[in-house]
Amino acid sequence: MSHIPPLDPMVAAKKGFRESEERLKRFWTVADIVAEGDGWKVVLDGRSPKTPAKAAYVLPTEAAARMVAQEWAAQGEFIEPGTMPATRLAATAIDRVSRTREPVADEIAAYAGSDVICYLAEHPTPLVREQAQSWGPWRDWAASELGVNLVVAEGIIHRAQDPEAIARVKALALDADDHALTGLGMAVPLLGSAVLGLAVMRGALSGEEAFDLSRLEEAFQENQWGVDADNAERTAARREEAILLDRWFRALAK
Repeated sequence: MSHIPPLDPMVAAKKGFRESEERLKRFWTVADIVAEGDGWKVVLDGRSPKTPAKAAYVLPTEAAARMVAQEWAAQGEFIEPGTMPATRLAATAIDRVSRTREPVADEIAAYAGSDVICYLAEHPTPLVREQAQSWGPWRDWAASELGVNLVVAEGIIHRAQDPEAIARVKALALDADDHALTGLGMAVPLLGSAVLGLAVMRGALSGEEAFDLSRLEEAFQENQWGVDADNAERTAARREEAILLDRWFRALAK
């Protein structure tokens, strides 16, 4: 998504939050949280670290703030941004998504127009059967729980969805606070599915379950032909991202 940077751990490890921070030395002893208004602020030796836009890390729940503080506490002699995905999520929510909620929601809704769980393979039969059995219940869930009715297509030819369904997904995204919207804005493109992203945000699916559902065809091909080391590494990194986003949503819900 153009308004939210990727959370890929390999990208984060190489680029960090900013190039100048790659080898920033640890400057604190204790990372903790304190109550701040209706939220919780991360503090390092009693002082608040700043986001790239110079804002304090204030999160809406104690659990989410502690998740960020634990990343700061776990740093060694030098800060390693690639090991701080929750901190990156918080900074993105505070600095960027808070100012671009409408465009982010539009991009999330756009995924409903070509949601992965609506596109069944034409063949082979075992894959088609698995997709129908695994994805059908989540289209039904979207209809009953979210009010999002999506139609199914076979093959790669695009089939337009009802504009009301797209609008409903956008409304659901806008109902989320900045931090949950940030997580959703990263989960949806990772999974290729607005439905699966919303299911993780709402706790109906774990991040890992949603990730496995999103790559049924890829997993089928791997079982048939094997997988090389580079693809395995990329898949493992994406799976870890899905798990992290699940933890983020659960912390925001506490």
